[in-house]
Amino acid sequence: MKRLFLLLALCLTLFATAQEKFTVYFDFDIDEANNPSAVSLSAWINTHKDIEIQKIYGYADSIGNALYNQNLSERRAMHVYEKLKEGGLDVANTEEKGFGESESFAADRAMDRKVVLYFRQKPIVVVKKPEPVVTELTKKMNEAVKGDKIVVPKLYFYDNSDIVLPESRPVLYELLTIMKNNPNLRIDIQGHICCQKIETNQISQKRALAVYAFLKNNGIDRMRLSYQSFGSSRPVYPLPEKSEEEKTANRRVEIEIVAN
Repeated sequence: MKRLFLLLALCLTLFATAQEKFTVYFDFDIDEANNPSAVSLSAWINTHKDIEIQKIYGYADSIGNALYNQNLSERRAMHVYEKLKEGGLDVANTEEKGFGESESFAADRAMDRKVVLYFRQKPIVVVKKPEPVVTELTKKMNEAVKGDKIVVPKLYFYDNSDIVLPESRPVLYELLTIMKNNPNLRIDIQGHICCQKIETNQISQKRALAVYAFLKNNGIDRMRLSYQSFGSSRPVYPLPEKSEEEKTANRRVEIEIVAN
């Protein structure tokens, strides 16, 4: 319990020392800063753009009616609030309040005609650099050795076509990035189809060629690339497939690592 109390006391001490204040003075019965304070406030605003203003508290001396002095202290606080806002400081969450003559204790009453700003330096926000996202394809390609075969995930084409669906374009660019980042990598692009034992329109070859052409046209040396097709001769699941999932698994483009 004693340790908890000491820890709480330390936290309060650190908070208290972190909070600073600045005082603006006013002439008798006036709700605008006097000339010396107006100049000082303007200079202060220009050199404190990165602070957090927590409170703006207005005060008055004890001369005159207490209710009037309460209103006067509020107008003084509002005056400073507007000056800070005009100067570009963030006062959206600032507590702005008048205390009238409730704290009028100074021997020199001029010292009671004031507004006190409580502020602190904005906390330093450390933004942690996000870890690079390693996708399934990149992870498998980085771990692969010569002879490994990797299915290119989520690479879809229009039905009976070698045109890649728009949502699959990022997969091609990911493969392109892998090739650029690994200049010794050589691959063989292999096309496969589903659903029919005899291929009639060479669609698997056209799809493998489409991937080959994309990489070559985007700067990958053709000597690092080759392509071929296997139709339905190497299915993941035997034909005829029993489900749409099995058809999707058979309808694929694979990458074989030739050298890395």
